[in-house]
Amino acid sequence: MKRRVSRKIFVGNVPVGGDSPISVQSMTNTKTPDVNATLDQIRELEEAGADIVRVSVPDQEAADAFYKIKKESNVPLVADIHFDYMMALEAVKAKADCIRINPGNIGKENKIKEVVSACKDNGIPIRVGVNAGSLEKKLQIKYGEPNADALVESALSHINILQKLNFDEFKLSIKASDVALTIESYRKIAELIEQPLHLGITEAGGFRSGTVKSSIGLGALLLDGIGDTLRISLASDPVDEIKVGWDILRSLKLRSRGINFIACPSCSRMNFDVIGTMNQLEQRLEDVKEDLDVAVIGCYVNGPGESKHVSIGVTGASPRNLIYIDGKPDHKIESEDLVDHLENLIREKISKDSSDEASIIAKEV
Repeated sequence: MKRRVSRKIFVGNVPVGGDSPISVQSMTNTKTPDVNATLDQIRELEEAGADIVRVSVPDQEAADAFYKIKKESNVPLVADIHFDYMMALEAVKAKADCIRINPGNIGKENKIKEVVSACKDNGIPIRVGVNAGSLEKKLQIKYGEPNADALVESALSHINILQKLNFDEFKLSIKASDVALTIESYRKIAELIEQPLHLGITEAGGFRSGTVKSSIGLGALLLDGIGDTLRISLASDPVDEIKVGWDILRSLKLRSRGINFIACPSCSRMNFDVIGTMNQLEQRLEDVKEDLDVAVIGCYVNGPGESKHVSIGVTGASPRNLIYIDGKPDHKIESEDLVDHLENLIREKISKDSSDEASIIAKEV
């Protein structure tokens, strides 16, 4: 996997593009004027692993609230703007870390110029967002229906506006709800510009269907080396978007965060309740941010092989299950004690590894 070479920009203190880690983001779905609710959700997203959070600023009431929200947020905030250029200027004054606009729907050139000038003066990047669902009428007429060429032409027209104003500090999204159309569009635009690309399958659907679509679409692009930041668009709790985003990156070994569970789908050979065990472990260990590989295998067919390559593993057996520590058989445990025992082992392992790492750093200093 070779990453596409892209220009590096900064959204607050988060680098996007170049050789930076692929960042994960989501968007609040609270009413922005409800400052407390919006801040609570931002904090939930941060706890789940969000690198960047987008907040809608559609009107003056929302802009006034954004000032307060920005002061209290620990993660970089992108102000989501549509049509009203004055809201973009308000967001700049509030020290937004990025402004999300479509230059083409801001209106007259002097309005766009004013927004770009404000962003330039304050060192704020812009995200240009192109969406198949809001394609310009002239392009709908020209192409008959949204296709990759239409989306790329739309993107280039927006980009051209920024480049005429000598503004290159932007990233681009070029999304559709159709997986194949999204993939084709990103592949085409990736060859034409140097700016970072924000990946997503827009309006992907509910939790299950949206996760599948996003995994296929973004997975294909990431394997091509395309993509610098991503947002999973789900009709679900925004926290789910962050979790799915991390799971996609972790599965491709692009980033890691939390427990990487290797678990069998369970069958008649299993010697303990694999599904119930996994459900409980995932729920109990959601707070863990450290990297750790854990294998939960219900029988002796694949259990030993998987457990030999992880920090902690369990292989189902009768009458007791075999626990592996750092790839080696260590001890046995009854099935009724398995969940509590595994949770304790995992937390102890993480604590020990953290302590060992701290000791090494202290010695080096």
